[in-house]
Amino acid sequence: MPLVLYVLALAVFAQGTSEFMLSGLVPDIARDLQVSVPAAGALTSAFAVGMIVGAPLMAVVGLRWSRRRALLVFLVVFLLVHVVGAVTTSFPVLLATRVVAALANAGFLAVALATASVLAGPRATGRATSILLGGVTAACVAGVPAGALLGQWWGWRSAFWAVAAVSLPAVVAIVRSVPGDAVHADGTRPATGAAGTPGPTVAAGPAEPDGTPRSAGGTGARAELRALRSTRLVVTLVLGALVNGATFCTFTYLAPLVTSVSGIGHAWVPAVLALFGIGSFLGVTLGGRFADTRPLPLLVGGGTALLVGWGVFAVTAQSPVTALVLVLVQGTLSFAVGSTLIARALYEATGAPTFAGACATAALNVGAAPGPWLGGLAISAGFGYRSPVWLSALLVAFALAVAALATGLRRVGATRRTEAAAPTA
Repeated sequence: MPLVLYVLALAVFAQGTSEFMLSGLVPDIARDLQVSVPAAGALTSAFAVGMIVGAPLMAVVGLRWSRRRALLVFLVVFLLVHVVGAVTTSFPVLLATRVVAALANAGFLAVALATASVLAGPRATGRATSILLGGVTAACVAGVPAGALLGQWWGWRSAFWAVAAVSLPAVVAIVRSVPGDAVHADGTRPATGAAGTPGPTVAAGPAEPDGTPRSAGGTGARAELRALRSTRLVVTLVLGALVNGATFCTFTYLAPLVTSVSGIGHAWVPAVLALFGIGSFLGVTLGGRFADTRPLPLLVGGGTALLVGWGVFAVTAQSPVTALVLVLVQGTLSFAVGSTLIARALYEATGAPTFAGACATAALNVGAAPGPWLGGLAISAGFGYRSPVWLSALLVAFALAVAALATGLRRVGATRRTEAAAPTA
């Protein structure tokens, strides 16, 4: 894999730390800014909404930018708003910084994902995706627990300062390591003419799993938006939304769940978050291994196991040992299924090279907005900290039902087309 993918993963590490670290900081933020725990949990939903809106919007904004310029603009904005978040004493301002940070994060990730499959070559989209998402899992393993420790030692604001500090070397690395004209944000590559002079721009979109080059499917944003109406792509995005909604629904309130229900001491919360991060690393590794070659067995088997795991977690959350085991298991399953769905979204966005990364970003985050919101509603209604886990099980069950229905309808449609094409006696 090209070294530049690991440079992008470094930036994704900082962004993933920012997105996930609130799971260990929500109680402290709520006390400091004098809001309820569910209200503080809404910061995660705000970030997710910014990611959803920002994925296509930022892809359009950076449509004519080179890859390096787009990545630098998005990452610098991301860094600056974390400085604002670290110094503000206003909850609405903090909420606004989460939205702006998410817009910048979405733009960065959309460009990175759209170009990663180009740089990796044909039949390696899943592997390239797993490298980028490796930055997210590294954030879960190291960044999020470190943020929780910083919050315990020096207050939650120190975690925001840390994210800004980690983003700075990523900016330098992109300036030094990412070519300014190798691949544009729209997935095109400038050809090289005689004597190394730039030639006409040629398509360099991602390839199909069998290595067949993918057609650009149009030259403008409107053509690409029409291409995004693919039924298979829409179903993939819906499944990604439901699975990630389930993940965020529980993960956002994991700290109060394990301290209030499982009886694990507050000082051990960073270790619990690190355990979830280890599971996410294992899950992305599995996704990277099978997403290109055997995605269906992973999605079906992993999705079913994910449903069972959430149900068992909800029933046995009072047991510290069982809770710790299931934190690891559910982190693994959630990211294995989720990363595979992201890779499938990249493959299904056949006619939209510019928006392929935006679609994958949406698949990762579109469920992360209602997930914490639903969990917060259940907690506010008095159902306790187990209720988000039950909701996670419900969301995964709905995802399996949607997948089964889509598969059935596709088979019925194929049968009817075959019958219509058969010659009549």
